[in-house]
This record gives sequence, structure tokens and C-alpha cells, in this order.
Amino acid sequence: MDELMEMAGASPFLAGNYAPVMREIDVAGLTVRGELPRELNGTLFRNGPNPHFPLPGAHWFTGDGMIHAVALHEGQASYRNRWVRTPKWLAENRAGRPLFNGFHGKLPDAPDWASDDSGVANTNILWHAGRLLALEEAHRPTEIDPRTLATNGYADFGALRGPFTAHPKIDPATGEMLFFGYNAAGPLTPEIHLGSIGPDGRVKRYERFEAPYASMVHDFMVTERYMMFPILPLTGSMERARSGRPPYAWEPDRGAFIGVMPRMGTVSDIRWYQGESCYAFHVMNAWEEGDRLVAEVMAFEEPPLFPHADGSEGDPRKQVAKLTRWTFDLAGGTSHFGRNVVDDLTGEFPRIDDRLSGLRNRHGWYAAANPLSDARGLDGIVHRDAGSGRREAFWLPAGDATSEPVFTPRGAEEGDGWVLAVVWRAAKGMSELLVFEALDIGRGPVATVELPQRVPFGFHGNFVPEAA
Repeated sequence: MDELMEMAGASPFLAGNYAPVMREIDVAGLTVRGELPRELNGTLFRNGPNPHFPLPGAHWFTGDGMIHAVALHEGQASYRNRWVRTPKWLAENRAGRPLFNGFHGKLPDAPDWASDDSGVANTNILWHAGRLLALEEAHRPTEIDPRTLATNGYADFGALRGPFTAHPKIDPATGEMLFFGYNAAGPLTPEIHLGSIGPDGRVKRYERFEAPYASMVHDFMVTERYMMFPILPLTGSMERARSGRPPYAWEPDRGAFIGVMPRMGTVSDIRWYQGESCYAFHVMNAWEEGDRLVAEVMAFEEPPLFPHADGSEGDPRKQVAKLTRWTFDLAGGTSHFGRNVVDDLTGEFPRIDDRLSGLRNRHGWYAAANPLSDARGLDGIVHRDAGSGRREAFWLPAGDATSEPVFTPRGAEEGDGWVLAVVWRAAKGMSELLVFEALDIGRGPVATVELPQRVPFGFHGNFVPEAA
């Protein structure tokens, strides 16, 4: 750990709560303040980067995946964490040192026996077709044992090849999982493939199209009858990569394109809409309103964490996201999509009651930045009620930060359930799990679970009920 601290000066993603934890532990009987709902039984799985052999200057997105599992059962809680043992992780573990350099692939002195597979499985984790899947957007899903967190290797569902999004969408009516993957013809290429996997675990369709340019396409939108693919100007360039410059960079002059495809159609039916340059890592939801499509996303004027194509740094004032509505006129002749901000709070990691995925939702939750604080981190959890226009928030003490809030249902009505969020307590150097009544966020947590070690800042997670 002393070596990690020395490296911290070279990378902000090796300092504070970005720093990796090096222990894999199993701890039962965690301390609970308040009272965990006894009917809240299942496991919150979270995924995020946790580099096994950190490299100075490494990008946050490229650290090895680590799964953190907090199991809840009749008011009790336990914790377990494990690295995802990808081919990259296994090769580096054998060598006892780093062999890969993030987006740039293998290091020049990597041994010949080491796999070229640089997958890290570090972005999301979800349950589908009886499998727990660790996801990142450059490789196939990695299957994880839900009890032990052991890595069972890639899940190809009989036909998957190449990249697979970290944000597939599960249709609440059919149970099918819709997916896409960018760089489908190789690194930094404009080809995208798409398809679906049924609730039986079989691939139902597989198609490919060429986007207007190579882009980092982190998320997409799905409604009852359409899929929408955002091609936004965080561009990929092999020329930049070969010259040692950042493979991904901001090129706003390329413009923003959204491809709209009927789910019952083919890639030849894609209709491209254009708009002013912006970027969105994450979608809250999308739905249909008569002859138009509506999507709500967390949109940036320009993305954080990446430079401009000329190497210059971006403008921090533009590198904040706000909940934004995109609209698409299906009946008219326009090729322009509309855009308007619907919430003035800075935020990220939006979630809904997933039983409304692709349908008009009323309730949404996201991590937000307190407008009364000087801190730039996400230090609050917001509930937005689109029906009443009401917004409520729970703000953490100064210095603390929250992860993505995850909704899990209790009853049949939208929003009847709980929101779970892992938070970082800066003053104590520890992490806690907060459990909220989903429609009463402002009241504060009904229960707090003290976790036995830090959970470094990560990306996404989901709650899997015991009955799954």
C-alpha cells in the first residue's frame, strides 16, 4: 500500500477513495444502525475498477473489476468482495506485475505467453436468464457465481462474439435483454452490432451497422417499439492511438447523431437525427408519446475525464451533467432532435423502477451535487417525481460521497420499495450502505449498514432478490 500512496501523486484515481483495496474478505454480522426491513432479502452487487497492479497515470475506466456484495436477510447483513478474474487479471497475477496499459493494450515488455485479452469486467453487474453477469463495454459478459463471487469465464449465450454494452436493457414485458456493442469490427472502428437474448438465455438476433464515426457509446435507449443509439463526439481514433495520444478525445465539430431503429425492423431502417454536440454516459429512461420518442439522459456540454482532440483540457464548467430530455419527431420530416434541461441540479447515475423500463415512468433517482456546497463530488441522493413536479434530496455531510442509488421493489406500484446506496464517509475513511424508503428520500435512511472495508468509487450495481 505504501507503493500505492507513492503512485497517488501521478494519478488522482489512486488516491482517496479511488485507491484500490487489496483484501478479499468475507464478513457476517455487520453492524446495523436503525432497522433493516425484514422483507428486504437479497444481495446488492456493485462493480467498479480496482486495479490489481496499479500503473501511474492510469485512467479510472481501465482498472480491474471488483465485485462487492452486501447480502441482506431478515434484518441481518454480510459482506463479500472478489476481483473478477479475467484473462488479464490471471496473466498479471501470474507475472506479478502489470502487463497492460489501459486503452493502449499490452505493455511492450509483456511476455509472449500473456493473453492479448485486456478485458476488465469492471462497469456493471446484473442478473439475467439465471446468470449473474459482470459487464464492461469492450468484451463479452463475464459470469460470476452469485454465492461465492467466483469467476466462471465469459458467457456467450451460444452466439455472442466481440464487445457487449455495460448497459443492456431488459424488457419488462418479454424478459428479453437487448444489447449492442461498439467497435464491433475492431478497436476504434465505427461498426456497431446489436441483438437480444431471451429469458431462456438464447441469442435471438444479431445485426451490424456502421455509425457516422467511431465513438464511445456507453449507453443506449429502448422503448416498446424502438431502439436509439447515440453517436456523440467523444471519438475514437486509431491514428491518435498509434501516435501515443489519447485514443478517445472530444471533437465537438463532428456533431451529435442519434440512430432510431424500429425493434421489429432491421438496421436498414435506422433513421438518423442530428443535434448540437453534447455527451451522455447514462440514460434514465425512454418512452413513446404518440408520434414522438422521449428520452431522459444525464447530458454534459462536454465529457469529463477526456481531453480535446488537440490535447487541450476541457472546460470544467461544461463537464457537469444535468437531467436532459431528448425528443424525436417520428411523423414529421425533421432530422433534428430536440433537447431541453428538465432539472438544474448537477448529477449522474440515474435510475428508475426497472419495471417501467421503456415505458413512461413517474419516479426517478440519481446521485447529485449539493448546490450549496463547494465540493465537486456527488454528495446527495435525489428523488424526482415527474407526476407532481416535486423533487426531494438527502444531502451527505461535507466530504462524503454517494454511489449510484439502486431501486428495488416491495409492492406492485411504481416506486413502492427501497433505494440502496453505498456511500463514502471521508472523515472515518470507511463505507456504509444506506437504505431509504424510495418515495421518502428526504427523511434519510431507515437503516445504515457499516461495511468492514472501503468500497472504492465505482460505477454500477443491482439488487438481486433471494427468490431470483
